[in-house]
Amino acid sequence: MTRSATSSRKRGAAPKAAPSGTGASRPGVLWAAPAAAFFALFAVVPLIMVAVLSFAAWDGLSDPEFAGLANWRKLLDDPVMVKSLWLSVLLTGLGVVVQTPLSILLGVWAAGHQRNRAVLSAVYFVPLLLSIAAISVLWRALLDPNLGVPAQATWLFGDGNLFGTQTTAIGVLVFVSTWQFTPLHTLIYQGAARAVPRVLYQAAEIDGAGRVRQFFHITLPQLRNAVITSMILMVVGGLTTFDTVLILTQGGPGSDTTISAFYMYQKAFKSFDYGAASAIALLLVLVSTLISLVVVRLSGYDKMRSTMEGL
Repeated sequence: MTRSATSSRKRGAAPKAAPSGTGASRPGVLWAAPAAAFFALFAVVPLIMVAVLSFAAWDGLSDPEFAGLANWRKLLDDPVMVKSLWLSVLLTGLGVVVQTPLSILLGVWAAGHQRNRAVLSAVYFVPLLLSIAAISVLWRALLDPNLGVPAQATWLFGDGNLFGTQTTAIGVLVFVSTWQFTPLHTLIYQGAARAVPRVLYQAAEIDGAGRVRQFFHITLPQLRNAVITSMILMVVGGLTTFDTVLILTQGGPGSDTTISAFYMYQKAFKSFDYGAASAIALLLVLVSTLISLVVVRLSGYDKMRSTMEGL
């Protein structure tokens, strides 16, 4: 009697819940509502307003007037605008070329177990804690042609005016950006390198592979996702750089370092042509989005799936 009652209770009992992490479903829409509202308020709405202003003539004081495609035609016929867009792409490309290999090497090194690694990593990440304005002011003072380091080392810097030619001015911008933002990308690669399974290196050691072969055949392939993420951040950050140019070169000499973001500032707050400035801002958004999509598509990143998908 007892045995039959027990068996009947077992047959009628509800099935046990799946272990945590195996049967979990996607979070509901309400979980994303706060972030979606924040994004819409501070990203989508301003972007729509900028898109509307790009087709209007507005000096910031009077009422905006519809101007059609006049702002866009004016930008296409403006040689400074075309040059600024080219300079933005150039600085972004140089930043990617310089920062990517440096960040990978430092990130892989910081993921190891060397002596004093934690202390050295902490010191190295200090530039990441400073504001862009503070760093730009610091390097402007250090590289001052009259009182800075170049004035005391003319044997290395020539006349000492690194801001006097386009080549050296661009070199300074790339150097300062690398000095500040390489720690961020190093942190990305450090986390990715630590996630590489140790068993892969152990198997490579058994097969007789040295550290160099392990780096190129194990570490780099495993860092693929991190490389793509880092490159997209570099592209978006490079195309929207403004503070560094404003403080270090002010777009000079002449307009040789006038990138699109700085030219947008000049149009809006010096020429009071907010319509043209809005058109430049919208153009930068479109270019950044296009380049990011190209990187994602060519790398196959859009087809990758996480093992934690849906949790």
